[in-house]
This record gives sequence, structure tokens and C-alpha cells, in this order.
Amino acid sequence: MSLTVLIGGARSGKSSLAVDIGRRYQAGCSGPVSFIATAPAIDDDMRQRIDRHVEERPTDWQTIEELLDLAAAVEAAPEGLVIIDCLTLWTSNLMWDGRSDQYIRNQATSDAAGVALRRDPVVVITNEVGLGIVPDNALARRYRDVHGFVNQEWAAAADTVLHLVAGRATKLEDPWTLLGDFE
Repeated sequence: MSLTVLIGGARSGKSSLAVDIGRRYQAGCSGPVSFIATAPAIDDDMRQRIDRHVEERPTDWQTIEELLDLAAAVEAAPEGLVIIDCLTLWTSNLMWDGRSDQYIRNQATSDAAGVALRRDPVVVITNEVGLGIVPDNALARRYRDVHGFVNQEWAAAADTVLHLVAGRATKLEDPWTLLGDFE
């Protein structure tokens, strides 16, 4: 396991699975686990969500809070498993920071490729935001489109991509491995 992407909707079991992966890694490999948190504590609801996530994790895991620079956060993590939670908020953080769509796309491509080269495993959590209705405002449509590209780039760089629904996973495949060549 090098780079694994866990993708799904809200409350699909992504974060719980990532924590379970971390616990099993730590028990089986006796290696450290680092948790890169991208959630900004912007209001009471977010602070409560962050607190719940912190309570779910073992206390000996290192937490690195990084809203924008995932590559630097992964590089700063010690050897062992790294969990990034999550690309969904990372994308919105970059948008709120005034970064252009092209900047975010380039950063997703670069960061995903770099993280995939890490010797130790990385688990990345992200939401699928494109399965619902078309949003009724330009900002929400922009976010959906940019984040969809972010997810595609990370999935393309990953060794394993799992789509989670109701705590169950389906492995996602590169469509060309299923379609074959047309030559």
C-alpha cells in the first residue's frame, strides 16, 4: 500500500476506515502514524467536528494541521503511515485563499504525484461532490468542478482507490483496464 484514496459522500465511513487503517498499521508494523488535518475551525460546528475526529484517533498519533501546503506537510511527517483528512476541505481552503482554478489543478497534480513517491504509505480522504444536482450558484458549481478535478488527479496517482457507501467499499479501477484497447 503506497497511496490509497478513500472517496465517498458525507458519513460514508471514509474517516472511520482511515483511522482503522492507521490502528492496524501501527499494530502490525509498530510504525508511527501522522495525521494531516486540513479542516479550519471557522465556527462552532466545525470545532465540534474537529473535536470528534480528534477523540476518535489514538493520542500517540502526530497531528499536523495544514490548510494549504499538503506537500510540505507530508514531507514534514516522520516515517510511517500518513493520513490526509481531507482533500475536500483542502480544495475549499485554496479557493478561499484566492487561488485560481488553474493553480489548484496544478497543485493537485503536483502534490498527488509527489505523495505517490513517498516510501511509506499514505491514505487520503476526499468527498465525492458531483453526484447530486447541479448547484444553483456559480461558486458552488466552480467548487464542484475544481474538486472533481482534484479527485481525478489524486485517484490517477493512487495505487488503490476505494469508494465508500454506508461503511462498505468498492474498489475503483482505471476505466482503460476494463475497456481494453480499441486498436
